[in-house]
Amino acid sequence: MSGAEAIASGAIAAGLRFFAGYPITPSTEIAEILSIKLPKVGGSFIQMEDEIASISAIIGASIGGAKSMTATSGPGFSLMMEGLGFACMAEIPIVVANVQRGGPSTGLPTKVGQGDVLQTRWGTHGDHAIIALSPSSVYECFTITVRAFNLAERYRVPVIILTDESVAHMRETVVLPQEGEYEVIDRELPTVPPEWYLPYDRAHGGVAPMASFGSGYRYHITGLTHDAHGFPTSVSEEVDDCIRGQIEKIIFNLDDIVEVEQLYMDDAEIMVVCYGITARAAKEAVEIARSKGIAVGILNLLTIWPFPVQLLQTITEQIRVAIVPEINMGQIIREVKSSVEGRCKVVGINRVDGDNIYPHQILEKISEVLS
Repeated sequence: MSGAEAIASGAIAAGLRFFAGYPITPSTEIAEILSIKLPKVGGSFIQMEDEIASISAIIGASIGGAKSMTATSGPGFSLMMEGLGFACMAEIPIVVANVQRGGPSTGLPTKVGQGDVLQTRWGTHGDHAIIALSPSSVYECFTITVRAFNLAERYRVPVIILTDESVAHMRETVVLPQEGEYEVIDRELPTVPPEWYLPYDRAHGGVAPMASFGSGYRYHITGLTHDAHGFPTSVSEEVDDCIRGQIEKIIFNLDDIVEVEQLYMDDAEIMVVCYGITARAAKEAVEIARSKGIAVGILNLLTIWPFPVQLLQTITEQIRVAIVPEINMGQIIREVKSSVEGRCKVVGINRVDGDNIYPHQILEKISEVLS
């Protein structure tokens, strides 16, 4: 199957029951597949008039109790930023698949890119928390999509599946886990009477139970800073709790959220930090380098945001050079440099012509840093 089909299958396996979206290359296959599969499991598919309406619709569906999702690419993702900020502030669990392509603007609609990494983290305004996951194989498209829904439901937060054209369109033979072989998490529901319910109570480990509209619980939802009842406030202490609370519930759970794949890192002196399709090239390049006796390892970022700062700080105590291949002008490399704080040299490999970074290019950079 393709990566897009695996994302659609993973979403349904995780409990997706509402999808709203608008066609855009190269993410359209996700919507097409779900338009067929969702009704068969009692779900609803709606093609909206644009991406603004799409993210608004899935926010509304989530408030109504349905696990919901949309899929888009660069220009559509830009249009979703205001809705994404609302979901962050109102703490509404949604999943957005962004199949990256070349940009900016209309850019290269049918070509690969990884230029939305920083937009995913900071595209919407104000201080906020976000989770973004990055698959590098068709199998990971399935498992990471399931995980995206689980994290969204557990922490009441938007989760981005930050994939790319090559991963979404590649086809691989995969054996997917069967029902019961993977964890499915549903949001915690309130157990108190409706009159006692506080939709933004931080006493539950920073994440309040979330009642579904129509279930007998009436509460206020707003994009304004709000108190524990959900009503707008400008009281200093309540504003501080509102902003800090939706960020700290992520910061305090990094061990659960951040996931990376480490290969050959035990004795590595050179490290390739990669994500998405570039991880495929990195793995082949490192295998070849290892066969020549070069001590190279891989850090594949399955979770991009929150960024694994503490892990990098620990790893780079043994690393001389970190190589960061990206299909952009250098976005994750900024985070790597900031994290290592000068402990090792950090160099990038960048490509923005709509093609992938290939193993020989990474091997050339490994040879370069050795010389």
